[in-house]
Amino acid sequence: MLGFMHLETLRRYPVKSMLGEEIAESGVTERGLAGDRARAVLDVATGKIASAKNPRLWRGLLAIEGAGVPSDAELSALLGREVRLIGTPPDGAEFERSVPERVLAEGIEAEVPHTVGTLGAASPDGTFFDFAPLHLITTATLERIGALGPRGHVEALRYRPNLVIATEAAGFAENDWPGRELRVGDDVVLQVIATSPRCAVPTLAHGALGRDTDALRTVSRHNRVPVFDMGPQACAGVYARVLRPGRIKKGDTVRLTPAA
Repeated sequence: MLGFMHLETLRRYPVKSMLGEEIAESGVTERGLAGDRARAVLDVATGKIASAKNPRLWRGLLAIEGAGVPSDAELSALLGREVRLIGTPPDGAEFERSVPERVLAEGIEAEVPHTVGTLGAASPDGTFFDFAPLHLITTATLERIGALGPRGHVEALRYRPNLVIATEAAGFAENDWPGRELRVGDDVVLQVIATSPRCAVPTLAHGALGRDTDALRTVSRHNRVPVFDMGPQACAGVYARVLRPGRIKKGDTVRLTPAA
């Protein structure tokens, strides 16, 4: 039983792959939370969007505050490549996702195989989301990952959620949410699309928060879930789209529609 659920934490990430910020409330539209992933870093040499999913090249983004971004010249110096900060993605914009198991095995400095994805398959045009405009995770999932891992806990921000939903359930509570709807507060209705396959990002340093390879390794060992046609993937959290916009705030009640 899920029992009573409420919105424990609300976070946005003003620049893709940079550090985010916790907020008390936000407007929600089909483009997700107001100000979320409003900009991104463009790699001038390749024309691809910089993403920490390729940690060898772009893990440095996770050391930069997205709310106070330096100039293009300063960013280029920090990241060791010529980059530009952009507010609109180029047509057919792509990003690289290193194979997470290879990153675990060979380290973040290794040049490992990667896949190339296009932005926003389940998002409105002109956005910088990898897939859908909202990412959700429950306290149950975070507690389960922590309990199964060697440290006994894991930090939510490693998984870069927009919404952390507090629930009385146990285990990976949101695994059976895809296809169902969530009502957040009085107005907002979300449709859960899919469980969220994890990349190498949770293992990386996030600002002052150090590396933790078990943030991915534990998920890979204990929660492999079929996602679309990709077969079982290491998953934590779910992706959602907005069916009815409105405004949400920390503490709002969250209600899940019954399974079909």
